Amino acid sequence: MARTTRPLSDTEIKKARPKDKEYNLADGGGLQLRVRPSGAKLWLFNYSRPYTKKRANLSLGSYPDVTLADARKEAAQARELLAKDIDPQEHRAESIMSEKAELENTFEFVAAKWMEVKRTHVTQDYGDDIWRSLENHLFKELGKRPIRKLKAPMVIEVLNPIAAKGNLETIKRLCQRVNEIMTYATNVGFIDANPLAGIKEAFSSPKKKHMATLKPEELPELMKAIHSASIKKVTRYLIEWQLHTMVRPSEAAGARWEEIDWKEKLWRIPGERMKKKKPHSVPLSSQMLTLLEDIKPISGSLEYIFPADRDRRKHTNAQTANSALKRMGFEKRLVSHGLRALASTTLNENDFNYDVVEAALAHSDSNEVRAAYNRATYLQQRREMMQWWSDYIDEASIAAVLKNQSCR
Repeated sequence: MARTTRPLSDTEIKKARPKDKEYNLADGGGLQLRVRPSGAKLWLFNYSRPYTKKRANLSLGSYPDVTLADARKEAAQARELLAKDIDPQEHRAESIMSEKAELENTFEFVAAKWMEVKRTHVTQDYGDDIWRSLENHLFKELGKRPIRKLKAPMVIEVLNPIAAKGNLETIKRLCQRVNEIMTYATNVGFIDANPLAGIKEAFSSPKKKHMATLKPEELPELMKAIHSASIKKVTRYLIEWQLHTMVRPSEAAGARWEEIDWKEKLWRIPGERMKKKKPHSVPLSSQMLTLLEDIKPISGSLEYIFPADRDRRKHTNAQTANSALKRMGFEKRLVSHGLRALASTTLNENDFNYDVVEAALAHSDSNEVRAAYNRATYLQQRREMMQWWSDYIDEASIAAVLKNQSCR
């Protein structure tokens, strides 16, 4: 006949006294109360591990912090796990690790991991801009939240004040970046699915704005302003360099002397400084070479061609040219990035090969083989085109001077 265990009572537990050696009081179903010589009373669940059948004890806490009724509930839950061939000890360890990971894997932590990967695909300045936008708009409210607990309503609530100010372009970029972070989190196993995939639908779409630029016939006005404006020499040279070379603001501002190939008359920009992470070479016209000679006394001994005003070991800010153009009266008419559009329009209107113009602008071709072929094939054509463009700028400058003299 099977032996039955009489369940414990609270009175029996309270009266249990310590002995020289620890001993157990059984409640049945694997639940035991261990009484130690110190007088401490600990709840244990004794069971056979699934598959190996080795005996093991699962600690359920100490009495009276854990009551008899609570201990029985814990033991019942452990038996339910065993019925599914789940080891209660392993289940607890996994739960603890999962909870710890949830607390550590905050939105800001995962965003930082994502940013490490993102930076391998973007320029340093653009990467800094992305991180700054997250710090300014999201981390204060969401940064410390476990990424598993992020839900669409709470993120939308954080973004609503930005939308209320009409900053819909900012909303668009933030929604895109949040989704990239959540997709990364899904792919590496931080979360099972992206709950924020549709948050952009909660906001109006920004109206598409064309980059502010000038018409080709307005180039003389720009050249007159550049040469007559009360701006620092480095800033004037930077604007002219960006205009002649047709590069992006960050690429121009970060130009290094070591990138200049004087023998081949090329500016070789390494891939890590380019938007698409691919190296780009700019044929240097005679005017560009003259500009470099003119600025040599200012920065020839430094790393950067266009040094920052306060710290000459660093390059000038990518927005320096943009700010200067505003002060020169071109606000809402021209941004520094629009100088590329001005060049593109002028060259295309003068029947230059579209592909050659695109190559000069470092617009990437989805076909890698074709892109590599074009870079090599178009180099001589680009040399001729860049010299034509510099000559065209010079003519605009002369036209501006003549017009100014005729108005006196």
